[in-house]
Amino acid sequence: MHFSKAKLLRECRVSDSVITPLRTIRSQIQRVEDSVRVAREDDLAVEEPLEIQLGYMRKGWRVHKSVSITMRTPGHDPELAAGFLFAEGIIGAATNIERIHSPESNVVRIDLQADITVDLRGLERHFYATSSCGVCGKASIAALRMSTRPSVRTSGPAFSAEAIHRLPETLRETQEVFDKTGGLHAAGLFDTRGMLLCRREDVGRHNAVDKLIGEQLLTNQIPRCADSLLLVSGRASFELMQKALAAGIPILAAVGAPSSLAVELARESGATLLGFVRDGRFNIYTHPERIQS
Repeated sequence: MHFSKAKLLRECRVSDSVITPLRTIRSQIQRVEDSVRVAREDDLAVEEPLEIQLGYMRKGWRVHKSVSITMRTPGHDPELAAGFLFAEGIIGAATNIERIHSPESNVVRIDLQADITVDLRGLERHFYATSSCGVCGKASIAALRMSTRPSVRTSGPAFSAEAIHRLPETLRETQEVFDKTGGLHAAGLFDTRGMLLCRREDVGRHNAVDKLIGEQLLTNQIPRCADSLLLVSGRASFELMQKALAAGIPILAAVGAPSSLAVELARESGATLLGFVRDGRFNIYTHPERIQS
């Protein structure tokens, strides 16, 4: 089933309350320049909690379970919820979804089709995957080895170094809310020509990636991810690498540094990981064969 933007509203019955966000607010501040204080207004990126609920059939009854609470910038909430559940292995396709709706403010519920079997053990990795705990990280990698989507294909795609140098500026030029607030992360999906396929912003890097992957899932574009590159602002963490792998994205590039677990996971899964992609340079940490000089 193909979920275009219009069809997403019709087939998944997404309510207006989850697609009409307040993404910035005005705040009174005092700006200090050369020891002189001036009263003025400033734009702030909105940060609010989002509870993701899952509805599914169990012993003939539909049950609803809260599976995650995340601090996010309102906007593209259905995509965030769908992308999160897909990356965690709870759903495998847009056709698993019967309905996406908001039973109350800052809550998104995804009701699955009645014939979909739910295994919530896939969420266990989400709760202990953290860059601050090496033991937990090792357990997370072990759990991913048992996943049905742990690796990417070994052949292609090939990106030129010249194209990669242009990506941060291309992504930056599309960051509408960042221009106003300076307070949002971005995730962009690019093809081998350096064309931007999709972009999402959020106060959280992982949320921006979930929104992007959710958009690809709900519009039936996940297959093209296998020939794409994901660029994220900030650093490349284990969790972002895992999300890229879940979508079959073979190259993760970050404006900042990667973590050791991100490098280890990329190496084991066959993915290419780039760091410090800025100012006309970048580092290749794993599988350099996809990058052409």
